[in-house]
Amino acid sequence: MTNFLGMRETEKTALFIDGANLYKAARALGFDMDYKSLLAKARGASQLVRAYYFTAIQEDRDQDYSPLRPLVDWLDYNGYTMVTKMAREFTDATGKKRFKGSTDIELVVEMLNLAPRLDHIILFTGNGDFKRAIDAVQAKGVRVTVVSTIKSQPPMASDELRRQADRFFDLAELEKEIGRTGAPARKPRASQSGGYDDDFENEFDDEFEDVD
Repeated sequence: MTNFLGMRETEKTALFIDGANLYKAARALGFDMDYKSLLAKARGASQLVRAYYFTAIQEDRDQDYSPLRPLVDWLDYNGYTMVTKMAREFTDATGKKRFKGSTDIELVVEMLNLAPRLDHIILFTGNGDFKRAIDAVQAKGVRVTVVSTIKSQPPMASDELRRQADRFFDLAELEKEIGRTGAPARKPRASQSGGYDDDFENEFDDEFEDVD
């Protein structure tokens, strides 16, 4: 029986969420993710082994606070396995404070480690750099479904990633199932439904960030 995101009730399944990439994709489509609903649907449609969420966290030494921390804490207490690391802080040639961080390697390592125990991996990212990792777990007999979008401008999902995946779901078509719409503007904090606010935008970047 095929269910949510192509999951099967008899299959051992895991979610691997590239936090920065998924945030940007959902925001480009104009909605926030409802992580509570995502987890519930995955549990109902498969034998869910684990739901991983990967993100780099920017901690400003001057402010001693990360706007992403409330979301990370909410997910950690509500069924997600968090894999985080600190973004590297440095000063560029113009004197601006900037941050760089990525959890791509951590995601690949966890995916390869868990693959022998899985039948199906749902990977939330559009990053083409994961193509080789998908190929590696497919060689172990694991189906890989990719979730991202090609309906944003520019498209978030690389063509090579879509070709490598066993199946691709466009995030734009999942808004009614795992999206939050019409949320009022709020100060940075995790919501009861597991979404997050626009103030987190600058936190979700695995390249460079400016800090005034």
